Formats: sequence, C-alpha cells, structure tokens
Amino acid sequence: MAETELPAISVDAHKQPQRLEDVPASVSVLDGYELEADGVDDLSTLSRRVPGFGFQPSGQSGLNPPVMRGLSADPMAFSASTLLLVDGVPTLMGQGFADSLVGVERVEVLRGPQSTLYGRNAEAGVVSIHTRQPDELPNATVSAEAGSRKRRSLRFFLDGPIVGDTLYASASGAWLKQDGFIDNDYRSATEDDRERRHGRLALRWTPTRRTEVTARYAHQSFDDGGSRWGAVDTPRLTVRSGTPSWNRSSGETVSLDIASRLSERWRLRSITARNAFHDRVQQDTDFMPGNRTHIARDYRLRNLSQELRLEGSLGSTRGVAGVYGDRQRNDLHFVQKLPMGRTITDADVDTSAAALFSHWSIPVTGRWTLATGARLERNEVTLTPTGDDDRSADWTRFSPKVALQYALSTEARAYVSVSKGYRAGGFNAFAPAAEFAGYDPETVRSYELGVRGRAMDGRLRYAAAAYTMDVRDMQVQQMAAPGQVFITNAASARSTGAEIEADYLAGAGWRIRTALSANRTRFRHFRVGDDDFTGNRNPFAPTLTGHLGIRYDAPRGWYARATLSGASETYLDVANDNHRDGYLLLDLAGGYVGDRFDLTAYVRNATDREYDAVGYLNGMATIYSPPREVGLRVTYDF
Repeated sequence: MAETELPAISVDAHKQPQRLEDVPASVSVLDGYELEADGVDDLSTLSRRVPGFGFQPSGQSGLNPPVMRGLSADPMAFSASTLLLVDGVPTLMGQGFADSLVGVERVEVLRGPQSTLYGRNAEAGVVSIHTRQPDELPNATVSAEAGSRKRRSLRFFLDGPIVGDTLYASASGAWLKQDGFIDNDYRSATEDDRERRHGRLALRWTPTRRTEVTARYAHQSFDDGGSRWGAVDTPRLTVRSGTPSWNRSSGETVSLDIASRLSERWRLRSITARNAFHDRVQQDTDFMPGNRTHIARDYRLRNLSQELRLEGSLGSTRGVAGVYGDRQRNDLHFVQKLPMGRTITDADVDTSAAALFSHWSIPVTGRWTLATGARLERNEVTLTPTGDDDRSADWTRFSPKVALQYALSTEARAYVSVSKGYRAGGFNAFAPAAEFAGYDPETVRSYELGVRGRAMDGRLRYAAAAYTMDVRDMQVQQMAAPGQVFITNAASARSTGAEIEADYLAGAGWRIRTALSANRTRFRHFRVGDDDFTGNRNPFAPTLTGHLGIRYDAPRGWYARATLSGASETYLDVANDNHRDGYLLLDLAGGYVGDRFDLTAYVRNATDREYDAVGYLNGMATIYSPPREVGLRVTYDF
C-alpha cells in the first residue's frame, strides 16, 4: 500500500528526544532503513543527500576530513571542525571519520555551531549516527551485492533477546572488496584495489524498569592499495609506480552507555568510551619506477572520553546539564623519502578537555519558545617532538547559544538563533624543527534564520535556513610538499549561505526529495609573508551543492529511482590556483520489494562524469574520481 503521509520524526539534536519540527536549528535526518535500501554504505555517499555538507577529497579510505558550511580542518591538525558521533561516542578528527552505516536506525546532521552541547570539534556541525538498539523482537537481514570491477559486498544485521525481557544482543557487519581503476603500467596491475571490513556488537541489559545498560564494540579495517592519486601531467588513471603503495588502517571503539531514570521527569545518563584509530599508510608521490619519493605514516590515535548528563523537565521547561572530559594521545611517526635521502619525524601530541554544559527549552508564551544554553570548556595540548623541547598551551572558551522560536501552526516553526563555536589551537607537528609554531583557537559566531514544518496533510516536509558566520583566527592549511603541512591563522573570514530541503509524497506511488545549499566562504583578511590571500575562497568549500531524488513505487512491488547530486567548482589551496571542476552525478536504480525478498539493479555515475581534484598537494598530484559502476544487490529478511 502506498504511503499517504510522511512519518513523524523524533531526534536527539539537543540530547533529548524532540519532534524534528520543534528543533530551532538546521537538522537533516536520514532513515537508516532507507539508506540501506538505497545502497548508501559510507558517509561520503550520504553527504551528497545533505545540503551544506561534504568532504575534502583525499583518495584514501578512512581519512575523510569533513566540510560543513564552508568550514573544514586539515587532517594534520588532528582536530575536525565537524564532530562525528556514533551512539554518543566522539570521533574528533578526519582520521577514522568513516562508517559503513550497517545496522543504523537514523543519521542526524546538525549544521552550524554546536559547541554549546558538543564542544570544540563541533564549530561547524555534528554528524550523529544512531544504531539500532537490540530489543525483544528477533530480526535478521542479509544483503549481497556484485558489481563493476569485481565488486563483492556482504552485509548483515541480527538482534533479539538472550534472557527473557532482560538481556538483548545485536550483531552487524559489512564486507566490501573491489578492484581498482588506476592502471600501474610498471607492474601491469591496478594500483588502488579496495577491501573494507566493519562490524558492531551490542549487549543491552535492563536489570530494572528504570535502568538500562548497553555495552558496544565496533571495529573497522581497510586493506587497500594506493590512494587514488596520479601525477598531474600524465595520462588519466595511469601511473608507473615502482614503490609499493598501501593503506592498512584500522579503528576500534568500546563504550558503556548507562541510563537510569531517577523519576518520571529526570534521567541520568553516562557514556564512557575508548575510541582508537591506527592510520597506517605508504604512498608513492612521483608515480614513477624507482623508489625516489614517497611518504609513510604510522599514527596511533587514541581517545578516552566520559560524559555524564542529567536530562529532564521542570514543568513545561525541558533541558539537559552535564560534564564532559576526554584525553587524547596521538603517537606520530612520519617518513618522507626524497631523492637525496629521507626524513623521519616522531612526535607525541597529547590533548585533553574538560567541560560543563547546559541547554534548556523554555516556553515564553503560547507560541514563543526560548532555547538557550552555554558551555565552559578548557583545552590543553602538549607537543613532544623527538630531539626538541616540549611545547604546551591551554585555552578556556565560553560557547553560548540562544534561539527564539515561533509556532506558525501546529506543524510549522520559524526560529532565529545566535551561537558561538570554536576549535582548539595546536602545534604544527610536521613542520621543520625551527618552525614548531603554534596556532590559536578558531572561533565562529553564527546568526541563523530558519523555518521548518509539514504541510499538505503530512505529505510534504520542508526546511529552509539562511545564515552568516564570522570566523576569527581561522585555521588555514598550507602545504609546501607532501607531509610538510603548516597551519596558520587567517585574520578573519566570513561564511554566508542558505539551505533548503523538501520531502514530498506526490501520490500514485511517487516521492520526490530535494536539497540545495549555497555558500560563500571568503578570507576577509589573510596575509602570509608577501602573499595576500584576502578575498580568496576557503579551500574545499563549493559555492553550490545539491540533490534531487525521484522514486516511483508500483502497486505490485516494482520500483524505479533516479538521483541527481553535485557540487560547483572547489578550490584545493588558499591561493585558489588548483581546483576540482563542478560536477553533476546521475544514479539510477530499479527492482522489486517483496515481503522478505528485495532485488535491486543499479547504475552509479551513469553518465561516467569525471570530477578529478587536479593540483592536490599544491599542484603535485591529481585525485581521480571513480568511473561508472553497475551492479545487482539482493536482500533477504529472515
């Protein structure tokens, strides 16, 4: 039976359940079951459905520096501008900013500064993944896929009770293997083969009606060939590398989530976690026979975090207050091979954070609601380079937020908000010894006006937002050579833009979804030595991103889907000398949805559009875009 109304959506954007329409912020919500059905199996593909969200091109699995509303961070800062949360566990950097989206209930993407509730790594936004909680209803799903370049994929999810109505468990996993598309003429093989594994386990215990304990474990690993790089001045998709290139990175997360209901109105929640990522890569950089130049990384990145918060209500006022702390240890080993020798850099970077935070939603009159909160956070960082003295710094920042919301109707809200975000400073760990200079925290002040709601008897869900952000001491990456990354503070920058989203049940089996973002992020004042970058675009910040999806479901289970997504031109450096052309991708799919059995045939990038990032590493390399793929996916629910 065709849907006649879009389902209601509840989100945890403010760390408490709320109707999506009641959140005075720019939030996109993607249903995990729909993502699975559409074959969305990584965050890069997911980001094409979200306005104002994307990633820096890196060509390497497991390294995905996020870009939100024109703001991003260099991976060598080991601190992202957008926070990734998986069941409340933070990933604080571009390394390990990855997920196969298996066993996911929903993904919430919050745009704009979220430092009030989420801290220093949420100055541009938050990507929050909520996995399916194991419960009393047994469930098992298996999916298999085959496609271009010997693509093979298996995914599964199963859960159910172990002991009556007290103990439940779930397990999920994803495996993907595919041949590469870059030819290595020197070795007569493809250079960029890919293999990925990802698994999750969860054990949920409900000893009483008021207490719930969930232990979770997740692991991801990559066994790849080289990054999807090539020389700028050689034939496309061709290298002649004699130096072996590979990526054998892996990540692991362990967490304990305890929720205890103190009364009908108040709940205490604790999330304790250890999140680790081993970034282990070797990459040729001249793409020629002979071991003349290459880079190698062996980074062990570990973070311990603890959050304790009280959630509840006082009359009609609802809110949350809590404490947060983390301690991060990064052991860094970097090798750069040059024609005249090689350099080895070893350094330890230790960071810590401690914070108090609170956020409240306060009814003012019948139609007006005030949402306000603040966070006080202290950060410390210590760099210990081999052969040089330690360097330390600390900062304390106050991050407030105020939003005023007006109920246009029972199903529509308009809001205006002012918020402040920041990203902690640090040190340039891989600059020459004399240049272990520090850089200051980056701060953002954001002003936003938005509206969201449902209309047409629940068949249309819409949202729109306009914003301007003033950025001070903007942390900007510069790269003199592979591995020689310097982070400096631009004096100031401004990001302005607008976003719209719509989800419409058109009737007779048709559904249309669209999203569009326009952003302008420019340096207001930025000089380095004799170079003046004032007025230039921030790297990796496209002016336009968009998505349009149309799906038709026939009465007997057959369906067809077409999706257009793309971005405008993107610059790769602060001088705006190198860029990636704008692109528009067409994805097609069709198949059959039964009671237990689903069959899907698909074509990704149907027009075989090329959108290479030409001039990566300050003009030294090209990151190649993937070609067209065709495939078949079968899913069975037991």
